[in-house]
Amino acid sequence: MILQALNDYYQRLSADPSIEVPEPGFAPQKISFCLVLDRQGNLVQVRDLRKVEGKRKIPRMLVVPEGVKRTVGIAANFLWDKAEYVLGAIQEDEKQTEEERKKKRKRALECWDAFKTLHHDLCDNLEDDGMAALLAFLDAWNPDKAKELADWEEMAGSNLVFQLDGELNYLHERKIARECWLLHKQQVNGATATCLVTGVQSSVARLHPAIKGVRGAQTSGAALISFNLDAFTSYGKKQNFNAPVSEKAAFAYTTALNHLLAQNSRQKVRIGDTTTVFWTEKPSRVEDLLADLFEGKWEKEEDQAEDPGLKADLRLFMEAVRDGKQVPNIDPSVPFYILGLAPNASRLAVRFWQVSTVGQIQKRIGQHFQDLAIEKSFASDPEFPGIWQLLIETAVQHKTDNINPALAGSFMRAILTGNSYPQSLLAAVIGRLRADQTINYLRAAMIKACLVRKFRIYNQQQMEVTMTLNKESTNPAYCLGRLFAILEKAQRDALGQNINATIRDRYYGAASTTPASVFPILLRLGQHYIQKAEYGYVNDRMIEEVMCNIERFPAHLSLDEQGLFALGYYHQRQDFYKKNIQDSNN
Repeated sequence: MILQALNDYYQRLSADPSIEVPEPGFAPQKISFCLVLDRQGNLVQVRDLRKVEGKRKIPRMLVVPEGVKRTVGIAANFLWDKAEYVLGAIQEDEKQTEEERKKKRKRALECWDAFKTLHHDLCDNLEDDGMAALLAFLDAWNPDKAKELADWEEMAGSNLVFQLDGELNYLHERKIARECWLLHKQQVNGATATCLVTGVQSSVARLHPAIKGVRGAQTSGAALISFNLDAFTSYGKKQNFNAPVSEKAAFAYTTALNHLLAQNSRQKVRIGDTTTVFWTEKPSRVEDLLADLFEGKWEKEEDQAEDPGLKADLRLFMEAVRDGKQVPNIDPSVPFYILGLAPNASRLAVRFWQVSTVGQIQKRIGQHFQDLAIEKSFASDPEFPGIWQLLIETAVQHKTDNINPALAGSFMRAILTGNSYPQSLLAAVIGRLRADQTINYLRAAMIKACLVRKFRIYNQQQMEVTMTLNKESTNPAYCLGRLFAILEKAQRDALGQNINATIRDRYYGAASTTPASVFPILLRLGQHYIQKAEYGYVNDRMIEEVMCNIERFPAHLSLDEQGLFALGYYHQRQDFYKKNIQDSNN
């Protein structure tokens, strides 16, 4: 199903004239330099094709004949390759021994010989001045001259292409070169079978093209499908002949996936070690907006947008999704696909695969934001927080690298399916609260979302988890959280704001897990603070009101009850903050 959906997406991309995707047999590659040849095969110029971005020069992406998959063996590419293959030379490392450098020079010559042999085999009988110039250059070239080239140090290790002097196109773009390459591809692939993707009898891909762009995977690319051990051999069929996928289908699904994973793609989100891509069966505006929604970028982009219509469009979409309204000019019945990938050695692991419709996805994302909705701590708090903004609150030292990969995947899956959030999310947030005693807007929102969705789905408790302070709640854990916030306020009223360590710093962990062991002590301290404060009777009255809903102090609080404790504390503190603002305005 995944390969079929990606194959169909490639057909959609190739039919769109505004989108550049390579044809079968070709693929985009990073090319840094071009060797310009005259018609006699002499090297007349080395052109730097790199683009300047900031202070860096980055290679240019060109569509070239599809590259071979290399490990430690020697195999040349057609009409492009690394300098080691094209020029037969490498940049020597002075730190290496003479023996090591000698081995590398020998290998470079072997690579160059493979490059020459491939091009003589394919181009000897071609009547084309460009191919003739290339063969003449390869036959006359001396690898020792590579070091004399002006840009050699930057060329070494980079990919090179060829161009005939006086022409705009590269050699690999010439019609005769393309036809030669496609004919070679057909001759190489001998085995035929029924393709599992298209159902058509066709030549089978022995190795599938590499997939690049998944965070944490090999930079040279990884495989979604591969067989490389004897244990995978079935009926004598090795490698990808085990699961026959035609050359065209293998090219189509990998090209579509690489397009989604491209550096400038707006159809991917990276959370932890999971890279998520999404697409629709037909063109839809949701494809462009969903990444901003997941990553929480939309508010920043809205502020920077010069077009007022774009601002209104972004806000309209976000608010409509949250409020469960139909978004204008978006067909809710269009099929929607979401694929989550994670690195796994030289392969890719599928974290999740979700098939839905645009309307269903909008509804589930809207429910996600409804469940998160809670009173803000500050006006600058994001109205629609991105997934990474939420998950980083579960990480030690607020570092992305410390986000639990499994948690990121299960959290994303819960959002997309509408199922309950993972219990590990609530546990992670509660754990961070006990560790650093910081209860902010995003953490409170996640706790509220976990609890409200769990109560709704499983009907474990007939209780409403509100956005703001609920003075009518009689839930012991929620009331204990409120009581803890009131006692903290009594301490600040008595001792001032500059306290080295408040009761939250000293007692929050114990108060939220074993209330019976801590609250009697806190109440005695609270009476001391109340007597010392100028308006202590106000706090005393609030303590009395909350205590009316607490029959006894529980010995232990469960994980869900610890979440309610945190919400009670957060809501009560926000209520104090609003009262302070009102008093200052008066």
